[in-house]
Amino acid sequence: MTTRIIFAITLLAYAMIASQAFMYMLSLKQVQLSLDANAYTEVRKLTDAGMRAGFKYVIYAALLANVLLVIATANAPGRLVFISATIALLALLAEILLTLKGNMPINDIINTWSADAVPANWTTTREKWFRIFQYRQIASITGFVSLVYGAVFGGK
Repeated sequence: MTTRIIFAITLLAYAMIASQAFMYMLSLKQVQLSLDANAYTEVRKLTDAGMRAGFKYVIYAALLANVLLVIATANAPGRLVFISATIALLALLAEILLTLKGNMPINDIINTWSADAVPANWTTTREKWFRIFQYRQIASITGFVSLVYGAVFGGK
């Protein structure tokens, strides 16, 4: 029963992480690509401030729950639940690394821009941000799908 509760918490926290990737795929990327330099800068700054304030707690919860899930299922390393939890944990670690070493430093640069004095090469910075974020999308969706697969087909 404890493992099922940990699995549910992991899945819920991971769903919040993966939802960001899905929303960018559905519309947010196109919205940001259609903005001019000033609007893009303001949207990125506001988005970054909001994400830094609250999203870290989702990441912490997912990381803690996912580690606990791997530990709780480690007694059966050949079972699908352990395998899916391990894949999800590796994907989450990739997501975190890409965020900390890729997108956050770019956000720090964008946060220094003023809306009326955006650098001439701002689209290059935006493209780099999206390129790194696409790798994060792959990681978060892979981890989420792995957990869903483990939940559906992992059995007892």
